Amino acid sequence: MLTAILVSLAVVFVAELGDKSQLITMTYSLRHRWWVVLSGVGIAAMLVHGLSVAIGHFLGLTLPERPIAFVASIAFLLFAVWTWRERSDDGKEVRIAEPRFVVPAIVSSFVLAELGDKTMLATVALASDHHWAGVWIGATAGMVLADGAAIAAGRLMHKRLPERFLHGLASVLFLLFGLWLLFDSALGLRWVAAAVVGSVIVLAVVAWLVRNRTATVDPNTLEPSSPS
Repeated sequence: MLTAILVSLAVVFVAELGDKSQLITMTYSLRHRWWVVLSGVGIAAMLVHGLSVAIGHFLGLTLPERPIAFVASIAFLLFAVWTWRERSDDGKEVRIAEPRFVVPAIVSSFVLAELGDKTMLATVALASDHHWAGVWIGATAGMVLADGAAIAAGRLMHKRLPERFLHGLASVLFLLFGLWLLFDSALGLRWVAAAVVGSVIVLAVVAWLVRNRTATVDPNTLEPSSPS
């Protein structure tokens, strides 16, 4: 069992590095307290890898990838709208959603995003050859450790960048996740997904530059035109 824990922890930790779940974790950490995000990640990791172990060790089944990806894409698009509304309400201080609403959102988005992902497939394969409880414990710990590093990166950004900018960035990232899952994983149109995501990135950067340039113009420095 100890071998199963160590092998699963190492495999999942490495598989999570640079994966979309790390980006999702960092996105949530830009908006919410670190312990709330880590709690949601831990619950989601237990659920996802528990399901993986059940599939690999007990059932030997496969999951329908495209329907799950479609549901996940819709969820991320809704999260993007939700985040943007929190940022834009009243044009004043950004509101932080309460933990009782945030944790279910984190858990649901992680579960949907991880179903059929390479991390889950690796856990399924490990559970078919190793002790199921050890695989479950090790895979859960590996995901929590990897995503904990993403939370630390998000907190570092939170200290250095304005809060409204970070909420806008989080909204754009959720939008990109949703569009990529929709066109690539759900519809199988990778080139379309790349084109759409690339276009959104360009538009977001241009909008930010224009807004930033407009904000730097001080109307008090503008001199009134002399009468003719």
